[in-house]
Amino acid sequence: MSRIGKLPITVPGGVDVTLTGNHITVSGSRGTLERSLPPSMIIELTDGVISVRRPTETTTHRSLHGLTRTLVANMVEGVSKGFVRQLDLVGVGFRAAKQGNDLVLSLGYSHPIRYTPPDGVTIDVPVPTQIAVSGTNKEVVGQVAAKIRSFRKPEPYKGKGVMYRGEVIRRKAGKSGKAGKGK
Repeated sequence: MSRIGKLPITVPGGVDVTLTGNHITVSGSRGTLERSLPPSMIIELTDGVISVRRPTETTTHRSLHGLTRTLVANMVEGVSKGFVRQLDLVGVGFRAAKQGNDLVLSLGYSHPIRYTPPDGVTIDVPVPTQIAVSGTNKEVVGQVAAKIRSFRKPEPYKGKGVMYRGEVIRRKAGKSGKAGKGK
């Protein structure tokens, strides 16, 4: 039995879950999320608890069991609490600013980078060197954070770039001078 798949999902107050065949709709205070789930999985909603079961012990059903349960749990958590991904800008002159809905980044290039987030995702800049990406859909929040990080990935020599909060960058040693060179 899957350790993750067998865990029940408790639906908090203020969250409505609607199951129609293999299509699930979850709505709460932060919005509404919809998803089509694998048709072979058995999803049951009883007394505010969602449970996911698999019909057989085949490899395909075993792999879909934990995935389906995690997708549903992320939907329930997203519409009730939401998801936040924090980014830090490390480098001299690296900064972020908000202009309307857009994020404007100065990352050491000859031009500023302007990024418009997709619908359902908000970007906050509490400090010019910190960015907070938040939304209800965990996949989209992670994708937006990865896109912002890709504008200037952290480099291993000085550790400069856009990195996730708490990310550890493996550092490399720089050049080493040769002894006895240039008599």
